[in-house]
Amino acid sequence: MPRKIIHALLITLLMTGVVSAQMPKPGVTLKGDKPSRTKEQKEYDKAIDREYQSKLKEIPEQNKPDPWGNIRSTAPAAAKNKRQ
Repeated sequence: MPRKIIHALLITLLMTGVVSAQMPKPGVTLKGDKPSRTKEQKEYDKAIDREYQSKLKEIPEQNKPDPWGNIRSTAPAAAKNKRQ
């Protein structure tokens, strides 16, 4: 009997610790740490993004290598015995 009570208290204490870990701590906020960006900063970000996208379009298209190209010398043969 005392063993069941001790186990029940232990489980309750452990669950209380899990619940308290999920609650927000006073004075700790993740949203309000950074001030919002000004209109000039947003325009600067957009200009940089446009420049980046234009530079990406200037990169020539790469040929994709065939990893089995050296191993396969001929096309695979058609299956002789097809089951229907």
